[in-house]
Amino acid sequence: MKAFEYEEARDKLSTVLDTALIEDVIIRNGKGESFKISSLNSNTSGKSPLEGIKGIKVNITTQELVEMIREGRAGE
Repeated sequence: MKAFEYEEARDKLSTVLDTALIEDVIIRNGKGESFKISSLNSNTSGKSPLEGIKGIKVNITTQELVEMIREGRAGE
């Protein structure tokens, strides 16, 4: 979690929003009040970004899959 003072957050709104995509942001105003900003589009909830994606059935072993990945990486 990253914190900004109000003046800094106002001057660097783009940076604040970019940060909020990755982690929650706290903005403190001159009265001592704090406000939390978090993205509705990012993975700050702690859930896996792969949650909800269904798997597929394939007839290969784990070793075959690992070999395919290694071959693909070697070609880079």
